[in-house]
Amino acid sequence: MNHLLQNIISITITSSSTITKQRFLPLPVPIQTSFPRNPFSLSPRIWSSKSSNRAQMETAENSHSVIFPEAVVGNLESLEKKKAAIRLDGPSKLQVIADFDSTLTKYWINGLRGNSSHGLLKQRNPVYDIKRKELHDYYQPLEFSPTVPIEEKTRLMEEWWGKTHALLIEGGLTYDSIKRSVANAVIAFREGVAELFEFLEEREVPVLIFSAGLADIIEEVFRQKLHRPFKNVKIVSNRMMFDDGGNLVAFKGKTIHVLNKNEHALDMAAPVHDQYGGIDEPSEDNAAIKKRTNVLLMGDHLGDLRMSDGLNYDNRIAVGFLNDNIENSLKSYRESFDIVYLNDASMWGVLDLVSELCPSN
Repeated sequence: MNHLLQNIISITITSSSTITKQRFLPLPVPIQTSFPRNPFSLSPRIWSSKSSNRAQMETAENSHSVIFPEAVVGNLESLEKKKAAIRLDGPSKLQVIADFDSTLTKYWINGLRGNSSHGLLKQRNPVYDIKRKELHDYYQPLEFSPTVPIEEKTRLMEEWWGKTHALLIEGGLTYDSIKRSVANAVIAFREGVAELFEFLEEREVPVLIFSAGLADIIEEVFRQKLHRPFKNVKIVSNRMMFDDGGNLVAFKGKTIHVLNKNEHALDMAAPVHDQYGGIDEPSEDNAAIKKRTNVLLMGDHLGDLRMSDGLNYDNRIAVGFLNDNIENSLKSYRESFDIVYLNDASMWGVLDLVSELCPSN
């Protein structure tokens, strides 16, 4: 069986109960969307696990000839109720929480595995790149180990991040190195990300990007790949402090790692447009953001569902991007996320979703 499921034809949907809106078409025909920047996009095909098509999927799985849809909904009735409630409350009660690596960015780029915001960084002295790689190889298995208690795992993650940050300082990281690293990296946003941010900006919906990586690198990716600021976007991540010569001297505030990147870390949030200039409008303060009790959450790992921890939300729609190992992970993802996009999907489906949540008056 071919496990590289990058360009798989969607299953044919025959039951209208599986279709959320007419935009979820059973046939891969190009349609004109309401977003002119993508006039030839394909509307995603969606499959509901509560429909009769579940038997078709399971039969395909058992016969080792899996044909996946582009999007999967575990509980269509629950999703529709959440959408209706969020739409009724309006944009003023909505916030968007998103992971960065492999959620906003592509998993595959021209046949190559995309770089993460941490992994793309190259220091002037390659010895320090090797040392950071050695730390990664030691600690990452512990991060995903089911036998390590959460308290011990949290301590280990803090230890890993602390050692990595110390190596960046000791190795003489400069901001010029960050610029060069991003310019040479295999990294790109998913199609539709810029349009999604623009849509949300027009409706004054805040976007919080949570990352256990480095905020300064993420901001540089924004500069080099999107070429524009967004006054509604904030990054919650580890921030560097540079001296007048552009040399890294310290990290600001508490360390954000994979187990604590959630709304408890909002005091680390800063607008992505700070260093662009030209935008004088104040961004929404963190206390006001916490009063927005409807959440659209996007992530590519089950652990990303914890990003809304610390927020007393009323409704949450969780969107998962399952980029790889689909056969083994689809069941847990469709049980945990409201919508799961497969095969390194674009962001156009999410843009369709938020256009339903925040319709034009």
